[in-house]
Order: sequence, then C-alpha cells, then structure tokens
Amino acid sequence: MLRTDSSLRTAAPSEAGSLSAVLAAAFEHDPVLGWLIPDGPRRRRRLERFFALELHHVVLPVGRAWTVDGNAGASLELPPSRWRMSLRTQVAHGPAFTRVFGRRLPHAFALITLMEHRHLREPHYYLPYVGVTPDAQGQGLGTTLLRPTLDRCDHERLPAYLEATSERNAALYERLGFEHLGPFQLGTSPPLWPMRRPPSPPAW
Repeated sequence: MLRTDSSLRTAAPSEAGSLSAVLAAAFEHDPVLGWLIPDGPRRRRRLERFFALELHHVVLPVGRAWTVDGNAGASLELPPSRWRMSLRTQVAHGPAFTRVFGRRLPHAFALITLMEHRHLREPHYYLPYVGVTPDAQGQGLGTTLLRPTLDRCDHERLPAYLEATSERNAALYERLGFEHLGPFQLGTSPPLWPMRRPPSPPAW
C-alpha cells in the first residue's frame, strides 16, 4: 500500500517536468483530452507538452501543485480570481499550443472559451487538473492530493470548483462534497461536468 499522507507537499518549479509526465499518464485515456489530441504515436509526448505549459505558465506562477514523494500524482490549485488563462498567454505560447493540438487547435481554443464562459464567477479555488498514475490509483491518493485545497476552502469559507471529464471522476468528487452545476459540451465533444463544493461549516 502506498503511503501518501506524510509525504504530501507542494511541488517545486524544478519538478514541473516529472509532474507533466505524471499527469500525461493519468490523462492518457481521458475522454476530453482524447477528443482534442486523438490517438497516435506522439500522443503521450503531446500530453506532456500540454501539462508542461499549464504548469509553467498558468499554475506555478500564481498557484500550487500538490504532490507526494515519488510524484505518483498531482493536484493543481489556482487561487481566487487567478483561474482565467490570459489572452497574452494564449498568444505568446500559440506555437507551443500548435505543437500540442495541431489541427485541433481551433477546437482547443473554442473549448477553453466555452469553459471560461461557464466558469464559476464567485470567489473560489479552482482545481483544473487532478491526476494519479495508473499504478497508484485506487489507494486514495487523489483524495489525499485534494485535501489541502479543500481544507483551505473550508478555512477561508470559499467554494472549490472543477470540471470533471468523466462520470467516474464526477462520482469521486461527489463523495468529497462537490455538487453538479449542469454538464456542457462543445459540438461533438465529450461532456464536461462543472462541479462546486461549498465550504464545510465550522466544527464549533
């Protein structure tokens, strides 16, 4: 059994490469990313590039990446009002996004736009990606990785927000107190399930 609680910590920027590989493995069969990056010999590498962009240019400059010793999983956290990918970031890294999505780049940007349109507007903590490598799944690591953000939300009396990309993941988030806000999709894309977790009431 993998022990995770004692080694839970925030990742250093130098770990972005290993976390990109971890998240690429965790999301290799994800329906939505599979729609944007179809199967092919370079799919895993393209996923790694995608998560490297997310970590280097979106999450680590303003938020946190939670992981454990050995980097078997990661949970990405963005603080209130810092969840939107700026137009400057999209333009500046357009060539890198093109290497990731290729001809599907217009679909990727359209989906990002739709996700931002549907995004929760009240102050909240955003969890864009939570992933565990296949060989470490089923041991409660995903819940462990989420716990610091959920505890912070409870302490600050703020909700948490995410978009589940499968019914299986949505069921896990429901057990952690997340509530459905209504699914959406872009054209023929698989559905996304936006979910909000209200802060738990204080124990006293």
